[in-house]
Amino acid sequence: MGFSVHWTWFSVLSCLLCLGCEVWCDCTEEGIQISGGHFTTTKQLQRSSMLVYHCPEGYYPFPHLTRVCQADGSWQPRPKKSLQLQQRCKLIECPDPNVLENGNVSPPQERYFLDNETNYECYSGFTMRGSSRRVCLQNGKWSGSTPICSRDTGHNCADPGIPAGASRSGSIFGIDDKVKYKCNGNLFLVGSSERVCQENGQWTGKEPACYYKHTYDTPLEVSAAFGSAIKGTLTTLESLDDTQGERKIRISKNGTLNIYIAVDISESIEEKHFNDARDAVSKLIEKIASFSVTPNYDILFFSAEIYEVVNILNFLDGTVSLHTVKDKLEKFKVGNRNTAGTDVSLVFDTFNERMAVIKQRTGDAFKEHRHVLIIFTDGAYNMGGSPAPTVEKIKNLVYMNPSNEEERKAREDFLDIYVFAVGAEIFDSDLQPLTVGTDGRHYFRMKDIENLQETFDEIIDEEQVKDLCGLHREYDTGLTDSKRKMYPWWVYIVVQNTKTKKCLGSLVTSKFILTAAHCFTFGDLPKHVTVEINDGFGRVKKVKTFYKHPKYNVNAKTDEGVKEFYDYDVALIQLKDDVHISTAVRPICIPCTQETSDALQLVGESTCKQQEQLLLKNHLESLSFLTKGRDALAEKDVHAKLGDNRDSCIIHALHADGITTDNPKIAVTDNFLCTGGRTPFRDHIACTGDSGGAVFKNYKHRTIQVAVVSWGTTTVCEGGGVVDSQENSRDFHLNLFRVVPFLKSILGNDTQDDYATLQFLAN
Repeated sequence: MGFSVHWTWFSVLSCLLCLGCEVWCDCTEEGIQISGGHFTTTKQLQRSSMLVYHCPEGYYPFPHLTRVCQADGSWQPRPKKSLQLQQRCKLIECPDPNVLENGNVSPPQERYFLDNETNYECYSGFTMRGSSRRVCLQNGKWSGSTPICSRDTGHNCADPGIPAGASRSGSIFGIDDKVKYKCNGNLFLVGSSERVCQENGQWTGKEPACYYKHTYDTPLEVSAAFGSAIKGTLTTLESLDDTQGERKIRISKNGTLNIYIAVDISESIEEKHFNDARDAVSKLIEKIASFSVTPNYDILFFSAEIYEVVNILNFLDGTVSLHTVKDKLEKFKVGNRNTAGTDVSLVFDTFNERMAVIKQRTGDAFKEHRHVLIIFTDGAYNMGGSPAPTVEKIKNLVYMNPSNEEERKAREDFLDIYVFAVGAEIFDSDLQPLTVGTDGRHYFRMKDIENLQETFDEIIDEEQVKDLCGLHREYDTGLTDSKRKMYPWWVYIVVQNTKTKKCLGSLVTSKFILTAAHCFTFGDLPKHVTVEINDGFGRVKKVKTFYKHPKYNVNAKTDEGVKEFYDYDVALIQLKDDVHISTAVRPICIPCTQETSDALQLVGESTCKQQEQLLLKNHLESLSFLTKGRDALAEKDVHAKLGDNRDSCIIHALHADGITTDNPKIAVTDNFLCTGGRTPFRDHIACTGDSGGAVFKNYKHRTIQVAVVSWGTTTVCEGGGVVDSQENSRDFHLNLFRVVPFLKSILGNDTQDDYATLQFLAN
């Protein structure tokens, strides 16, 4: 800015002289400004610095997204003096929708921009499929689905339509007939460029789309498309049926799965994109681990060099654990590492070499290994040449060097290569050919990936394992069902007889609710009890019967100075019908069951004692329970005072109303956990209505219930809510490890055929 012509020529002359002496020159800011936006640089104006243009929401940089400072002090692409080609922010444009056959598009326009609305109408005799109204969105795509005007022609496959901005060859839709697509103008195609009509009436591949350089995929779209594409190859689960519909990541415990992940840290990738990709990878690993799956991982970062996080061969040797991987992943920083240059080919070479070693070590068993490669990059490789030849080597290796097309197709499910294209400017034509896999998209174009953590939650198909105990969503999305998915086991109980009592409970199987015995009094019958848990098939569930612990007797210690005695304060409610298990409604894990040992990833023949030592091992054990306030469900944080801390906690029971004994252990037996107070941590305190709720611990991304909220020394709050404990207020929770025989007598009773049972441990 403000450079004179004389200074510009002087700069050029100086650079020429510098280059002659092998001295590099910096670039200048002359001509690189953008109207309506701003730019950032990776190395100020130094050689090899990348300049990235930024525009407000709804706009994109034109005519260029980036520039790179060359060794001679010039920018590439060079700034243009023409007013039409000067850098500016342009309104987002969507592909031309006027490709509809057998119908009209209104309004007819030469070009369509952000928020423009279009309507579609079919000619007489044709039926509309898809969206009859669409809106141009901020990501450069049309809302809804491709409109298609078709009629019953007796073809084996339905008319596949024509996406906006595309043209199609092929109008006969019989078995083995093909349709081919290409994009018009300066658009490029993402998805299947050729589709074939199959005997089952379905088209191969997925519907293609035409993208501009400013078009990107939203996290929701990635969730649907990636989930559908990745199908069984990201797990080791054998399909329970032959359904060919949308597939997602399927989770199981058997078989061998190898996952290879590479994240680009070269200068063309912004640090934010790197951090988001690293966090997303961490989330994917966490989520798969929560299902007791143990894949082998190979994770690396790359630029011109490889920076290894974990080598898959160490997984095979048993010298590295999942915890180690996550710890290394979280601690990895770009720092002062060499990020100049990009060698994508080196990434594939590295993965290919490690696959070859695995094959050498495993022999014939290699044919049972499934391989999934996930690459985060912009594709701007300037070293090592094209990785395409190495991709072919990987295919031959996994496909076992097939001699014909039939052999190759039989092995296709054993290899998937996914590319997440991230960065200011993406080299789509180089990246798309690297993807490998069947049944859908393997290429995703991301504006940013900060929401990809949530996306990885959505793409995991939990249908196959939805009844596993303790599965839950770990964050609040703000949507209406978010709390339900964070605490999918929580239940609201109302007992309405001579007086109304409200309690919480927890779903422990599809037919049983665990709660406190004191929620029921003499004279209460199943017809007086309502259980509220919205499983999509009705909010209120009818009760068949309920069981209080046979040793529960509120008057048992009256003569010893305890007016109300709550030992063995636990009960089970049996529902008339099974709750519909889903991602929003499913059981919590309870102690001393094989299901909980699986959740804790205890190998071999585990014991009840092992579970207790894992979950209640500290003298100040961090636990949680829920409260139902007026507005919403909330979580309370407490610390169970165990071991040497227990006596100083339970002493406060002597201050409770109705207790006249001077021995706290009469009122608070060893069956209780004690929480509350303000030292050494300020705990939350239970409110009226919290009784019967689960006291739980999240361990390895599964929720384990260790106790039931029972009683407290003082009434600090009524009506629920998150409230801090007072100095002397304490809560006492019935320890489930102390009432396992009662739980087993009902939940583990395999002499009946009325309900499915849990598998309790022998010891």
